[in-house]
Amino acid sequence: MSGATPPASDGPADREVAVAGAAMTRFGERDERLFGLLVEAATGCLREAGVDPTAVDGCYVTESGGSYDGGQGLAGRLAGDLGLVPAYATCIEQTSAAGAAGVHAAARAVRAGAYDCALVVGAEKMTHAPTEVVTDRVSAVTHPAAHRHGVTVPAFAGMTARRYLDRFDAPRAALARVAVKNHRHGLANPKAHLRTAVDVETVLDSPIVADPLRLYDFCPISDGAAAVLVTSRSWARERGLPHATLAGVAGATDTHVVHERPDLTTLGAVEEAGERAFEQAGVAPGDVDLLEVHDMFTILELLQLEALGFADRGTAWRLAEGGETARDGRLPVNTSGGLKSKGHPIAASGIAQVVECFEQLTDRAGERQVDADTAVACNVGGFGNCAIVSVLESTA
Repeated sequence: MSGATPPASDGPADREVAVAGAAMTRFGERDERLFGLLVEAATGCLREAGVDPTAVDGCYVTESGGSYDGGQGLAGRLAGDLGLVPAYATCIEQTSAAGAAGVHAAARAVRAGAYDCALVVGAEKMTHAPTEVVTDRVSAVTHPAAHRHGVTVPAFAGMTARRYLDRFDAPRAALARVAVKNHRHGLANPKAHLRTAVDVETVLDSPIVADPLRLYDFCPISDGAAAVLVTSRSWARERGLPHATLAGVAGATDTHVVHERPDLTTLGAVEEAGERAFEQAGVAPGDVDLLEVHDMFTILELLQLEALGFADRGTAWRLAEGGETARDGRLPVNTSGGLKSKGHPIAASGIAQVVECFEQLTDRAGERQVDADTAVACNVGGFGNCAIVSVLESTA
């Protein structure tokens, strides 16, 4: 795959990296504007960690590029309003992988010794725009030639789901079970957008959006924000901050023109990013206790599990069918409710995945808590155009 992130260097400047604070707003339909959501998540993160704003020496504000709300200069404005000055502040745009792109940038800067404490915060305000406008802006990530002909990201999802079901003889109900499971997980998340239970019949009877995918195979359009503190482990230890080690984080890209990929059912960027992140962390799929994956569509959850090595090609649907990815299953996936239930304020989603991993690994997940020492987050841009995988480990 082209554009893969090179492995972190082994030079003397390298330091262990940690996530030492995390917070998110309630996801859903919010009255606040974009900047207000950024402030809410950022101040919540600093407050929960007990870190003074003056201790932050780097600030990354993540943007999706959708221009749903807000303006320019968000990073500098946020730094000024929060009292982070003179910290370096910048914005990072990487479509729906923007959140993890911010974590990736902060982790590399901390590892290299540029910062001791970096704040990463992302938000999206979307619900004020009509659904067709949001869909069009999301689909602008597709290649211009495809976009001009009306091809949307949901259309790609439908075509891929049809190919997967036919090729691997998977039952349509298996995709529905992904939605049912993630809605059930979302019931235990007080900040989730959709806190409602659904059954397989409800999913299969909902309106068709992109055949064979129906309404309940898609995540909701959401407002919200999330933030994390990325620090050196020594900095967190010195201050007695509960933290999780960010043992590996890597990104990669795939062919931008989706129909030119050799196989629609293979997420090459996820494969590359996963291999590199696992190598950095010194772990294998069998060592992982918990995953947060980018289930913008139900089919994406299955494709990521296969690309990351948690299931053989064409078999991840069996994990959903057998309940193995449920919170009480062998391999809990999307204990937060995932994008499907928790919601998908685009630039915040990758950060919110890390928030869930942090809360699970530091025993702060409440009713959602599972027994986990190693967690993985996978944030996807577009329909597999890029991906960033993070591996976090408990320090308890």
